[in-house]
Amino acid sequence: MSNLTYDRIMEDLAGVLSNFHGREYGGRITPETWFSADLGLASIDAVVLGETLEEHYQRPIPFNRFLSELGARQVRDVRIGELADFLHRELNHA
Repeated sequence: MSNLTYDRIMEDLAGVLSNFHGREYGGRITPETWFSADLGLASIDAVVLGETLEEHYQRPIPFNRFLSELGARQVRDVRIGELADFLHRELNHA
């Protein structure tokens, strides 16, 4: 699955995150939506999200690299658009 557009990845993320592990989010998920502040997700949810996205795209994703980058910047929350940017680079890299 290569040549995924940013918009397609955002659609995929919105679909996955709108009902993530039984937590429904009724608002519109956009690039400006915050992972924790808006969606109420915790850091452990990021690990599960990484696994879910690997299943969705049927390929390994170096999600730990994304989390490490956030940790190095001491980021406590992240916008979904930043995750989409990362996925766009990684999924179209190979």
